[in-house]
Amino acid sequence: MIRQTARDFAQKEIAPIAAEFDESGEFPYQTVKKMGEMGFMGIEVPEEYGGAGLDTLAYVLALEEICKVDAAHGTIMSVNNSLFCYGILKFGTEAQKQKYLRAVASGAAIGAYSLTEPMSGSDAGNMRSRAVRDGDTYILNGRKSWVTSAPVADYIVVFTMTEPEKKHRGITAFIIETDKPGFSRGKKEPKLGIRASATSEIVFEDYRVPVENRLGEEGEGFKIAMSVLDAGRIGIASQALGIAEAAYESSVAYAREREAFGQKIGEFQGISFKLADMKTRIEASRLLVYNAALAKERAKQTGERFTLEASMAKLFASETAMFVTHAAVQIHGGMGYSKELPIERYFRDAKITEIYEGTSEIQRLVIARLETGLR
Repeated sequence: MIRQTARDFAQKEIAPIAAEFDESGEFPYQTVKKMGEMGFMGIEVPEEYGGAGLDTLAYVLALEEICKVDAAHGTIMSVNNSLFCYGILKFGTEAQKQKYLRAVASGAAIGAYSLTEPMSGSDAGNMRSRAVRDGDTYILNGRKSWVTSAPVADYIVVFTMTEPEKKHRGITAFIIETDKPGFSRGKKEPKLGIRASATSEIVFEDYRVPVENRLGEEGEGFKIAMSVLDAGRIGIASQALGIAEAAYESSVAYAREREAFGQKIGEFQGISFKLADMKTRIEASRLLVYNAALAKERAKQTGERFTLEASMAKLFASETAMFVTHAAVQIHGGMGYSKELPIERYFRDAKITEIYEGTSEIQRLVIARLETGLR
């Protein structure tokens, strides 16, 4: 039911405007608001906190369908669900859940997640932003970069150094409100893909955040960030799967219709073998994504981590999205390179799935370390 609901919404509300917002780079406020009203912004959040109260499998099915139509809308949905809501649901106090979780899960507000800085991407322990305790508040200073939804976010989960000498063990998480003094937004990033998803730097200049807005304890920020990224990677894997499916379905239809040298191009082995490889990788990705979703569900009962399953799903599905969209452009030939069709958008959107929320290189590192026990 959730899949069909998401599919119908995406076809009716998002498909007609996807190309327009990709071209302009504007944030799609109206459709995002409708997604919130439909319950897509807090799928796994319990109803008592304004969410839909469904499970992880429902989440990945819905996200997959949204991303088949437009990955940018899927990015906004993924950040709200995985990076913002999941972290507060798991690590937040009751007061934080009531105030921040309810607002974002119900679609009344937009959330964001900020870990990366200009000089620290995969190396989070090298961040230069600082939070200094001053009585019942912390004073934040520094610049964060590549913050998805930052230009429009009401609340952001921010990770910053409270004890720099401890490196990653000195990172603390905070929930910040973007309408308070000392907060500003930097330049908006002109991106290759997912262009309707707004991304920018954020800047803190003597920004005061109350102690009650600290997420978890001092020094627990890195642990929280990595736990949240486990959930986020399942979302990105679902996004990649949706993009790949869209590109594949378009390619099959084109191979059946387009003729060259007196026959359908799908009859040529060069094309048919591409389609075979695309389909096989998509179905393998789907199983990895669903396996990770089920592992996350088990973790709700057992408390165990699902890092391995999430990393494998994210790695394989993101590289599948790039493989499939690259092949789709080739199958469509000149039309695949033209903005008259969405194929080139799928290709541009796919690339980010290999980069954000942990690059493919980081995923391989995570998987290898978990399997060997070596560092």
